[in-house]
Amino acid sequence: MLDHLQEAQTAFHGARFDVRLLKFTGHDGRPHVREAVVHPGAVVLLPVLADGRVILIRNRRPVVGETLWELPAGTLEEGEAPAATAARELIEETGYQAGSIVKLTEFWATPGICTEKLHAYVARELKEVGQDLDEGEEISIHPLTMEQALAMIADGTIHDAKTMATLLFYERFGMTEKK
Repeated sequence: MLDHLQEAQTAFHGARFDVRLLKFTGHDGRPHVREAVVHPGAVVLLPVLADGRVILIRNRRPVVGETLWELPAGTLEEGEAPAATAARELIEETGYQAGSIVKLTEFWATPGICTEKLHAYVARELKEVGQDLDEGEEISIHPLTMEQALAMIADGTIHDAKTMATLLFYERFGMTEKK
């Protein structure tokens, strides 16, 4: 799908992503260079408890210097299907295992600079099994009503884009969950 980036020069190789220099000819016929963050993709989960509450997390994000309100999420491992990543990350970050994980939608995170595609899932039939956080993660779980979560978007408490997009998509199109 992103074959045009395979030949691009690697400027930086990191543990989670690479930065490549993409050379292309613009509509004006002139050559251009863009830096592209090449990311394997990620998942974001909307865990729904039996009583209809949704699980949000408070996640310390050192890069932005804040502890954010988010939905659980995580990066795809090499060769891992998005649904498998979703099941793994749900347990790691929330301590819940899902009886049902259904695809909701997918979207590009920041297509102007990055290849990260987010796969959004709804997780139901949740059973508590205990968190299994990665080293360095500081995450607490918070079950909230959907109304509370949406109000937190409206008042600016939630300002994580993947969380906002997934909650609002679910609110508007939730009955369109795909298998």
